[in-house]
Amino acid sequence: QTIVGESGALRAVMETVGAVAPTRATVLVQGESGTGKELIARAVHDQSPRREQPFVTVNCAALPEGLVESALFGHERGAFTGATARSQGAFERAHRGTLLLDEISEMRLDLQPKLLRAIQEQEIERVGGEQPIRVDTRIIATTNRDLRAEVEAGRFREDLFYRLHVVPIRTPPLRERLEDLPMLVEHFAAAAAARLGIRAPRVQAEAIEGLKHRSWPGNIRELANVVERAVILDRTGSLTPGSFDNSHDRAAAPYAGGGGPPTAAVLAAPPELALDLAELERLAIQRALLATGGHRAKAADLLGISERTLRNKLNTPPAADA
Repeated sequence: QTIVGESGALRAVMETVGAVAPTRATVLVQGESGTGKELIARAVHDQSPRREQPFVTVNCAALPEGLVESALFGHERGAFTGATARSQGAFERAHRGTLLLDEISEMRLDLQPKLLRAIQEQEIERVGGEQPIRVDTRIIATTNRDLRAEVEAGRFREDLFYRLHVVPIRTPPLRERLEDLPMLVEHFAAAAAARLGIRAPRVQAEAIEGLKHRSWPGNIRELANVVERAVILDRTGSLTPGSFDNSHDRAAAPYAGGGGPPTAAVLAAPPELALDLAELERLAIQRALLATGGHRAKAADLLGISERTLRNKLNTPPAADA
């Protein structure tokens, strides 16, 4: 994945990245979900003297509560039930490199003092261990929450906040960098087409203008999914404003308006395109699964349906001809 765009908001972020990357300062990347916080963190690492060393990511929100300490600091054999061998934690694996603490606001309050000590002293102890271990690990943390507000609410330690907040970077939401939208759409369309093994469709200017008027609560991640879904379902080689409607809206459109005449887009569809709805649905599901490497949750997201609905459709045998 690459950072795409030339807007002033993005340039300001990249200037900060360029200034802080050569140092070993701790960086806190804050921004709404889907704004590319991990890409910015990766850019800091890639532009730093540590670029050839490990870049290790720990998602603090995804780890089972009982395994957070072991995931960060490692454990000794016999430290707990199931610990059949010594294991290195993220701090050790990121030695001489960078450790990304993703969604740091989800870190357990009781573990925050130990995390603070590890960052300050560059020294850890494995779970069940007695000997301190020196590490040389640069820390980058990300969050989609206001950490200062979390401190005021008593959910995050103030001393840890200030230790992480050495160089703050705010990733702008898509609504603040709409001038980047044409480049982003072209980039995501080309990437989706490459995954499908097809030629990238042309994106009409009217479609870009329509996308600029959306609210984009999911930001760039949402845009990427919308564009990929449009490419998967496209049969004309050209993405129009209608290409970016939700899939269920497109399916319902021919029946709306009390059975009115078909739209120009429907009439202009390639003659070889099947008019059987079940066949169209089957083809769309096949392309979504192909684009996502068989990942059902991602395919369902692209199709605008739930994973359960997709699973049911895959498990339903084709209807026999009457």
